[in-house]
Amino acid sequence: MHIEKISEIIAHFIGLFEMTTDEMRLRTNYAEGAGPGADGPALPDQDAFAAAFSSDLQLKDYDPGINYKSGSYEIEFGPARHFGRVFEESLEKLAAIAGKDIPLPHFGDPTDIVLTDEPELTVFAGPGSAISHVLQVNALYDDDYLDMTDGVHAPRDTSFVIERLADFSTKAEIFTPFASLHRTDTYDGALKIAEDLESYIQNAKNTEDSGATSLGTDATHEFVRLDPEVNDTVYINGKAETDIPVLDDFLPDRGLAKLPEEPDDSNTSIEQDDPSGNSLEVTAGANVVVNVASVIHTGVIASVTAVMGNYHQVDAVSQAFVYSDNDEIASALRSSGHSAEEAGTIAKNIAVFEQSTFEASRHAEPDSADPTFPNSWRVSIIDGDVSFVQWIEQYQFVTDNDTMTVTTSGSEATVLTGGNTSINFSSFFQMGLQYDLVIIGGNVLDINSITQVSLLYDNDWVRADGDLDPGADLQTGNNLIWNFASIHNVGTGGPFEAMPDYMAATQKAIEDRDPNMPEGLSFDMNFQGYAGLNVLYITGNLYDMTIIKQVSILGDSDDVTQAASTILENNPDATVKIDTGSNAVVNIAEIVDYDSFGQTTYLAGQLYSDAILIQGGLVEHDTTQPQPQPADDRLANEVIAFLDNDDLAGGDCADGVINAGNDFSWSSTHPADVMQAMVA
Repeated sequence: MHIEKISEIIAHFIGLFEMTTDEMRLRTNYAEGAGPGADGPALPDQDAFAAAFSSDLQLKDYDPGINYKSGSYEIEFGPARHFGRVFEESLEKLAAIAGKDIPLPHFGDPTDIVLTDEPELTVFAGPGSAISHVLQVNALYDDDYLDMTDGVHAPRDTSFVIERLADFSTKAEIFTPFASLHRTDTYDGALKIAEDLESYIQNAKNTEDSGATSLGTDATHEFVRLDPEVNDTVYINGKAETDIPVLDDFLPDRGLAKLPEEPDDSNTSIEQDDPSGNSLEVTAGANVVVNVASVIHTGVIASVTAVMGNYHQVDAVSQAFVYSDNDEIASALRSSGHSAEEAGTIAKNIAVFEQSTFEASRHAEPDSADPTFPNSWRVSIIDGDVSFVQWIEQYQFVTDNDTMTVTTSGSEATVLTGGNTSINFSSFFQMGLQYDLVIIGGNVLDINSITQVSLLYDNDWVRADGDLDPGADLQTGNNLIWNFASIHNVGTGGPFEAMPDYMAATQKAIEDRDPNMPEGLSFDMNFQGYAGLNVLYITGNLYDMTIIKQVSILGDSDDVTQAASTILENNPDATVKIDTGSNAVVNIAEIVDYDSFGQTTYLAGQLYSDAILIQGGLVEHDTTQPQPQPADDRLANEVIAFLDNDDLAGGDCADGVINAGNDFSWSSTHPADVMQAMVA
């Protein structure tokens, strides 16, 4: 006997023994009965039971293991086959062959008739739509009150600034007819926008044909141009120029608000031993409001495009600015020989339209003697419409109406109550998939629109209080309004070509799932040198829409009173510099639309291609200002504090109320209590 078998036998029976022992212990615990006592009856001895036992089986040693024998799968275990069915199957096969017009085999051919299904074109899922909506809103209120004297001056009501800006916005609407476009994600909504743009352009054409080119306003300049020239032409305030001006060359000096310069690496000491001078520098303006939007769109990259329906392409740019910069300066300060020459406000509407064709790089020129054409294709399908929508809206509303009474103090003093910077920046870049051929079963809507509105109210008042030595340098203008818009289309510069017959055959082959590429498509000269084609088929419409709307509004109406110094009786050497202007309102928008990466676009329907440029500017000469209160009516600080009825214990106390939940226009974000904001 092998030692392994012996060990396993011992282990087997030891386990059984342990189980039996545990079972007997349990019985003892459960019994709890008393045995017979000494006086009890004696039990008779039981005779050993010896049952007759015999077996014919041969005893063998324990051999652990499993013996497995697979079942039989012989034919006799299956169901009986009726041989009459063979004849019926043969007739069915012959009928199928006759229906498919397949020649019958020769009689006597031992080869069985084998029927196989025709191969079917394998299609893949194409890319989906891409829709982005960006809304940026900034509302800033920085209305400051400063009094450097020991007197009491009543606060100033600046609500008239908001009213004037609201009037400016209404007047600018005539130059921005596309500002009322509503966001949409559907083809019907995009088609409605295209129809509205085309209707406006057609009405403008009819007006131009009738000899009337004006919009009927008293604007400083107004300009409407249909089909503006592309490339090498820049439209600036309604005039065609050749060079694009540089923004950095026109930005005003912000004085105290300009960014600090980087310190140099020299070890020169910056300690100053000279006594401090007697000067006062006040910067109440120097605000910068900027909207920047950039969209680069390459939704579908294709060298050849085939449109089975109509093609609508509309590019529209509308720009408008309205500003008022009428300053009132005290005669005592105007007569100062130290007064700086006042600079006016510069306002520019700049628009550029560009058109180019994408030039693909070639590693090797194809062999004209033995040209290569594709013999296979890979097809992707998108069922329904495809949309590429980029909708950007940027709004800025900033007020910096400061009221100050300043004076010299015998030392250097700088006061900065302006210098605000508010920026909205949005950049969108979309890189789509690359295809050799894109077939669009419906229509194409290609819409690019930029609307820019800049409003500035900078009417300032600089007064002199008391016997003032006229020694102040004043800067109340030097503002910049800058609207720049650029639309660059890539790939649609060449003329559209008529739809060849093999493109319609290609569309039908894809719909029928025919794996064989149409012969005409194989020998299209646009695909020379290709080994295979990557094709995208859109069963519905394609609408590519980029809408940018920018609105920048700045109110900077400052009231500065320079009072005579009471600290120094004789103060002839004091220098005073006051700057209430130097504001910049900037809108910059750029659209780069890659419609095609080749030079061929086949069109079966009609082509609608229009472009329009509208530029307008208004300069207001209104000098509306609040009437100053008489000296007897000036209120003490204690009285002003008493008029504040707000509960300061609450945690919701604020100088301004901004509600941008549903209405994102600037008109709903002005402070509820202007007086409160002035004295808080």
